[in-house]
Amino acid sequence: MRSGPVPGVIGDGKTPKGTSWDHARMANDDQEADVRVQLDRDEIAARQERLTRARETLKAHFVGIDRIIDELCDAVMVWYVAPELLTRPAIVNLWGMTGVGKTDLVRRLVKALDVLDRFVEIELSNADSTTWHTSVASRLAESGALEGQPTFMLFDEIQRFNTLDHEGNPVPNTKFSDFWELLSDGRLARRENTDLQYVVASLSYLASEQTRRRNSGEEITDPGIGIWEARSLRSQLRLAEDLEVVSRWTPQQALDRARTAMAHKVVYEPIDCSRSLILVSGNLDEAFTMATKGAEADVDADVFAAYADKVTVVDIKNALTRRFKPEQVARFGNTHLIYTSLRHKDFVELIRREVERVRESVLARFGIEVEVDPSVHDLIYRNGVFPVQGVRPVFSSVADILENNLGKLLFTAVLADEGRIAIAYDEQTRQLRGLVGSQDVVLPFTGRLDRIRESSPADKIANVAVHESGHALLYAVYFGLAPLQLTARVASSYVGGFTAPHPIYETSAALIQQAKIALAGGIAEEIVFGRELASVGRASDRERATILIQDFIRRHGFDAEFQANYMLGNEYSMDRHVTDPDIEKMISRLAAEVRSELTGFRAGLLDLARELATAGRLDGPAVAAILGRHGILADLQREGHLIVPPYRSHLGDAPD
Repeated sequence: MRSGPVPGVIGDGKTPKGTSWDHARMANDDQEADVRVQLDRDEIAARQERLTRARETLKAHFVGIDRIIDELCDAVMVWYVAPELLTRPAIVNLWGMTGVGKTDLVRRLVKALDVLDRFVEIELSNADSTTWHTSVASRLAESGALEGQPTFMLFDEIQRFNTLDHEGNPVPNTKFSDFWELLSDGRLARRENTDLQYVVASLSYLASEQTRRRNSGEEITDPGIGIWEARSLRSQLRLAEDLEVVSRWTPQQALDRARTAMAHKVVYEPIDCSRSLILVSGNLDEAFTMATKGAEADVDADVFAAYADKVTVVDIKNALTRRFKPEQVARFGNTHLIYTSLRHKDFVELIRREVERVRESVLARFGIEVEVDPSVHDLIYRNGVFPVQGVRPVFSSVADILENNLGKLLFTAVLADEGRIAIAYDEQTRQLRGLVGSQDVVLPFTGRLDRIRESSPADKIANVAVHESGHALLYAVYFGLAPLQLTARVASSYVGGFTAPHPIYETSAALIQQAKIALAGGIAEEIVFGRELASVGRASDRERATILIQDFIRRHGFDAEFQANYMLGNEYSMDRHVTDPDIEKMISRLAAEVRSELTGFRAGLLDLARELATAGRLDGPAVAAILGRHGILADLQREGHLIVPPYRSHLGDAPD
């Protein structure tokens, strides 16, 4: 990084006379100081206004992240409005799943604040092939950022820079070790003394060579040191002069400058980044457990969002401790901005904006107005939304479904000299129907995910419907709630269907109830189809039930006969095998209870399964209505509602 004065206006690269805090403090005349302070106040007000406009611009562009935009703008305010107040870097962390727009948000903020000349984007990694740089200092020097000035640094994809492996052992890593110095106090120690000595030796040789050539009468057409030497010198001496200016220095001028700097020890002082804004961004799958469902397109986006909303700064720090040492986690600070997953309405709005973008593009390029029916929006949503993957699949599907087929209609419209196109989707006939002027154009089209959903045989869907209905019915019986979503036809070859529950506060009773709900799917199949026709779709459910009962006995001590913790390891481990008979007996007893309860609700089970097999998917209100016909009350609660016992009522009246 280069040394230089701190500008009064961030973003314009200039320092207007009388507008910096330093000038105001150094003024000898009280009246002149008052004028300059007033100018500073005006400048601060102008920066605040620009930050406000940037906030509005970002909200107009992005969908579903208004809260993050507000938090980010608030976090950068001191750095942008009055960086002179900073004595150490301002550190802001952005965490979220892929596709939520973390990197794009930062880049657009930089552009909106007009600080592109102060922006440095760095991706740290343990992989040797990603960059030839070995330190943050060398990367900053290459960027041309001015030392001591309010630089904006983005360290993206930080999860690739883990210092602990998956077993918690330190990862041998000698690259970018000064990153932790930067986060600590914003000062980077000099480690390139050998490089400086090399530059001095090179300049000394060039100077002596030019002297020899002059003495021999040889004409020197270009006495400058050149771009490459200038680049090294500028980096090592932290020069404020432009690269072009330094490149025109003669070797002797450059050598004198280097020796003077070395004599004054300036080149050995730490690099000052104390007035920087450091933005750390990354994906933490350990905190966002739903991130592993990236290929899931049938779970309602609101369900995923509800789980993402539960992620807190404590979860983030716990996730970081699996990748970094404790002292390193502490240096990330406490300003953690946590993205949620986009909701259903956000994806709907995103599709609307993308469709509008296509319409405006066609009108501008061809002068043709395009009317897109809501049925096309629905088609894009069904085939383009993978809630955990964010916005990118939506953009791809808009191109695949709308733009590609619209191109065929545009060809017809141009040849017929028509100025209007209307396009809709007929779900029954699987056709995109275009109206070009008065001419009908039919385009057979089946969405890629729709095609997968439709490929499931009716008999398989019926089997899955009974299985999921068993889960849903007992869920309603035990917790008095309808599941958020019940699905028997999905765009997946490895998942038959699913039941989406609410978050459950785990208690002794809740563990047993969840184990029984897990067993209910396979047992429902036996009741309806017979034991011989029961499918193997119960495997993951039985694993889930077994884990719950193992924890019930071995970890939590809810079984009166086993009070020790049988989950301890190493020299403290207990013999888990002694608990196996008890686990087997308990699961067998629970399975018998489930069979009895489902048999008692057989009519409701069949009714729910038939409706689910026909529709392929049911929401909470539909499930509640069907079960209500059989005397099973199932209330409706929004995503994120926590099922928790009424502990407060057991305490009685609160004390004064």
